[in-house]
Amino acid sequence: MEIILPSTFERVEEHTSDKVNLKISEQTKRNINYYRGKSYNEIERRLKDLDAEWDTERVLEANASSLILVGTALGFAVNRKWHLLSGVVGGFLLQHALQGWCPPLSVIRRMGVRTATEINEEKTALKEIRGDFGSGK
Repeated sequence: MEIILPSTFERVEEHTSDKVNLKISEQTKRNINYYRGKSYNEIERRLKDLDAEWDTERVLEANASSLILVGTALGFAVNRKWHLLSGVVGGFLLQHALQGWCPPLSVIRRMGVRTATEINEEKTALKEIRGDFGSGK
């Protein structure tokens, strides 16, 4: 029996609604168009901002680890039932690793959080506008 897991590349987008993907894509296009004709320094600042932008994986992992820590602490300090929170969140992380989707990811995507691929698409477009690929840099 062969187990087929989704490709790491674009697995989040494949499990995101078309409406949400379109909204994120349109915002990225607006961002790119805004920087057409802007100075080298303005584009450089935007690229630095993009380097610092949290992608879906980072947001999911930070939130999940926080909830696991809280569930564990409350499980020891208040009531053992809080350990269930840690278990559920751990299950979501495993589901995300295997399938590229988990319930919290839908919320994160609706908030407009982009994947690393989507962020890199904007970075590449801005570098092209800046002339990085045609100027011998």
